[in-house]
Formats: sequence, structure tokens, C-alpha cells
Amino acid sequence: QVQLVESGGGLVQPGGSLRLSCAASGFTISTYAMRWYRQGPGKEREWVATIRSESTYYADSVKGRFTISRDNFKNTMFLQMNSLKPEDTDVYYCYAAINGGYWGQGTRVTVSS
Repeated sequence: QVQLVESGGGLVQPGGSLRLSCAASGFTISTYAMRWYRQGPGKEREWVATIRSESTYYADSVKGRFTISRDNFKNTMFLQMNSLKPEDTDVYYCYAAINGGYWGQGTRVTVSS
């Protein structure tokens, strides 16, 4: 049974950092493409980053500030977010590109002074 559980969200001041985690079970994350998305109230879900094999890809809005990675031993994916801006405030979701796709429940990030 595939399950994704995000954690690490919270309130942070502009310019600060957070590290999100996505713990996976029921499959091996290194075998599939894994992604982070985010969504705010009244907005469409926005792609943030992808890790596939040893390659990583980023939306222009986060390039140079966010880093996607994974720990194959822990079967967990991460999103290191630096230089956070108020416009990064959203609920962040992890996604596994397996059997039509699986989503986590989301973790809320609020960037505010």
C-alpha cells in the first residue's frame, strides 16, 4: 500500500529556511520520479521540483533557492527551502509518479514577519 507523509512545514520569517520531508512506504522512491507541488487558496496546484534518477528539475520561481533530494536508505524525499519569500506561502504536497500517481496529505508553509 503506497503512502506518502509530509512533514516539516511551519511559520518562518522572510529570508528564513525550512526543510520538508516526504516519508514513503509501499514502494522504493529511487525507482520512480518524485515531485513536490504547492497550492494556495484559490490557486491551481503548482509544480515545484522533480527528482528522477540522479536528475533534478525546478520551477523558475524556486530555482537557486530550493533543493530537492532523497535518502534512499530512509526512503524519504526532502525539499530544502532557503531564502523564503512571502509568496512561497502555500500547502506543499509530495507526489509519486507510480501507478497513476499518489499524493501526500500536504504540509503548510507560512512565510511571514
